[in-house]
Amino acid sequence: MVEDLPRLNEKIRSGMQLLKIPALKKKADQLAEEMNQPNFWSDQKRAQAVSQDYQDIKNEIDTWEGLEKRATDLLELSKDASLAGEVAKQTVELSSEFEKIELHLLLDGPYDKNNAIIAIHAGSGGTEAQDWAEMLLRMLLRFSEKQGWSTRLIDESRGQEAGYKSVIFEVKGAYAYGYLKSEHGVHRLVRISPFDAEKMRHTSFALVEVLPEIDAAGEVELKTEDLRIDTFMSGGKGGQSVNTTYSAVRIVHIPTGITVQCQNERSQQQNRDIAMKILKARLHRLELERKAKERQELRGEYKSAEWGNQIRSYVLHPYHLVNDHRTEFKSTDPESVLEGELLPLSEAYLRWMKN
Repeated sequence: MVEDLPRLNEKIRSGMQLLKIPALKKKADQLAEEMNQPNFWSDQKRAQAVSQDYQDIKNEIDTWEGLEKRATDLLELSKDASLAGEVAKQTVELSSEFEKIELHLLLDGPYDKNNAIIAIHAGSGGTEAQDWAEMLLRMLLRFSEKQGWSTRLIDESRGQEAGYKSVIFEVKGAYAYGYLKSEHGVHRLVRISPFDAEKMRHTSFALVEVLPEIDAAGEVELKTEDLRIDTFMSGGKGGQSVNTTYSAVRIVHIPTGITVQCQNERSQQQNRDIAMKILKARLHRLELERKAKERQELRGEYKSAEWGNQIRSYVLHPYHLVNDHRTEFKSTDPESVLEGELLPLSEAYLRWMKN
């Protein structure tokens, strides 16, 4: 294993070059200077975003410089033949840590570092599909928790008996969109229904939309005449009597027919701002998919995230299997996947995208 040390050291240095560590240091210095300004906290929302950005960058720099120092120190120790055993042991540990961090090198998309907005829509099938939508919500919230990200529910439409007809939430954290974009598409579940007295096997579908949070105003241009904005009475989580003001907002983008609504915030303006953010993200993805379709049509088949084009199947009966139909990644432990163990699936997708 000692002979692998020079190659590992070179891979770490190459990773640092790809991440442009000197440029990240410069940006961290600029953010630190901004944070030291006397009126920095006058705009709390911006201050929190800047502080989080600074901490994320600093953590990335510290991690990679730590790897580089350990590799350099081990190369020095490897010159002493009597320390070969200890150097080999530490090289294995360093290599294992590098493999986990190396995934960041695949997160080089223009929005991979952004926060994410996720919408889950139950397919046809009533209670079965709505329960499946709730299972997917739990899976994605668990994964986000494991990654140390914060989540917030934006809008929900509950099923009559169980689950959700649709639910929207946001995920805030470094590389949230980059890791979660692997989940965009139709998810298929095969199981013995807990709602069927005859214990028959059922197949359920749900669509997961994963959108990057887009801050730049110039990314998506919205014309006032293209929008219809309605307000209505928000029901809140505890029933129609919880909120009797017209704070809920529904925005329809007339040219595309895309509809977004938000009702979980207390004020109409807050709900409007969030709905506009989601609308911009959906329009941006629509444009990206249009361009992708044009490129794919030149090369061959194109499949969008629509019903019938499931990206992944979860089989709980008669056998246990998770099968990602894009990457061909398979797991015989669907229970752990549904508990939020999504990193292997995310990594497989990122590597598949590079091929």
